[in-house]
Amino acid sequence: MVKLRKMMLNLFGLALICTLLVLSGCGEQTKTLYIFNWTYYTPDSVIQKFEQEYGVDVVYDTFASNEEMFAKLKAGGADYDITFPSGDYVSIMIKEGMLEKIDTSKLKNFSNIDPAVLAQCDFDPGNQYSVPYYLGAAGVAVDKTKVQNYDRSWSIFERKDLANRMIMLDDMREVMGDALKYLGYSVNTVDQREIDAARDLINNVWKPNLLKFDAEAFAKSFASGEVWVAQGYAESIFAEVDKSMWNTVDFFIPKEGGPSYLDSMVILKGSKNKDLALKFVDFIHRPGIYAEFCDYFGFPSTVNIPARALKKGESWYRPEDLLHCELKKDVGPDLEKYNAAWQEIRIGK
Repeated sequence: MVKLRKMMLNLFGLALICTLLVLSGCGEQTKTLYIFNWTYYTPDSVIQKFEQEYGVDVVYDTFASNEEMFAKLKAGGADYDITFPSGDYVSIMIKEGMLEKIDTSKLKNFSNIDPAVLAQCDFDPGNQYSVPYYLGAAGVAVDKTKVQNYDRSWSIFERKDLANRMIMLDDMREVMGDALKYLGYSVNTVDQREIDAARDLINNVWKPNLLKFDAEAFAKSFASGEVWVAQGYAESIFAEVDKSMWNTVDFFIPKEGGPSYLDSMVILKGSKNKDLALKFVDFIHRPGIYAEFCDYFGFPSTVNIPARALKKGESWYRPEDLLHCELKKDVGPDLEKYNAAWQEIRIGK
């Protein structure tokens, strides 16, 4: 009888342990990586492959400009793990203590990045806080069925015959940079006279011909035919225009050049998924994955060298089109000069 009772207790104990293990397993949650990125900037197929390989979920939120991204993060509105600032904002975020350091020795695919691109990362010497994602530039899309005989120049925004049929980004450094380059100045000038000249060109010559400034729906406005000329990003334009109509679109980087951008992947301070974030950064620079990213958006593989041989599709512009462009840099306290000029452009004095 004692023996039977002991055996029953052992069985009961074993059953209890099994039950606890099952309940414990039910309580496990899939890890989630929170990404804050530009609209139209990482293919769904790449996100899905990362989720499947690592058994995780990805929450992907978007922003339309560096200023919007920075303001939201500073306001503490959400807990993201990774975001994708341009170089000037990487510099600002480092100074603000918003980023975790990145140990690039743990990134197997860091060596795939073009040394010429790394040499441009003077906003983060030694890539202590950032890993290059993409080097590119905004340009101009023209509906060739509606507009003919135009110069591939920023001067297209001077055309009064296209008034209310043109749109520019609601992005201070982009639009101001376009005007500065058109006038023959640096996109990073801190000379008040040059900044004022760019402000006046935009305010008095370009703005009267614009339907609006819009960094969020410019591509939809172009694709719908609401506007015939749009300053913006090629990937956004061609994502919205039906593929059967792609041959009616002329996308170009104006001959004067403009601001180029080197967007980077950074891990935000206090990330709850730092190791997983690091895995995502490394995943992006696998040659096959990077080629998939570039092909999806019609990008040249400006950053990842091995991916160049794996690309299958055409690119909307060539790396050499960026030769006359200039990387936006952190201008420090002189940013207030730009802010004041942009204030006058957007809402008046």
